[in-house]
Amino acid sequence: MDVPSWTITLIGSIAGVCTTLAFLPQVLRVWRMKRADEISLTTFLVFSVGTLIWLIYGVLVVSWPIIIANAVTLVLSLTMLTLKLRWDGGAPTSAS
Repeated sequence: MDVPSWTITLIGSIAGVCTTLAFLPQVLRVWRMKRADEISLTTFLVFSVGTLIWLIYGVLVVSWPIIIANAVTLVLSLTMLTLKLRWDGGAPTSAS
């Protein structure tokens, strides 16, 4: 099957946008509620490591859809980890 490269890039870009945007509502919810006790620290740690590896892979194969999607997803995932560590018990820290 001979698929044009622009089609492959488009498919990768759409997939990247969908999977990256999927994290935004959760990050916004935790930010608004200032509590993250229902968020799994282990899940986001493993996910962040996996996203970093995907980002490295994207750089190595020079795939812009992979690079951009995983860079943004990594930022969101690290933001969630930061919020989890800050607001884990449901009570904001005194620095808030």
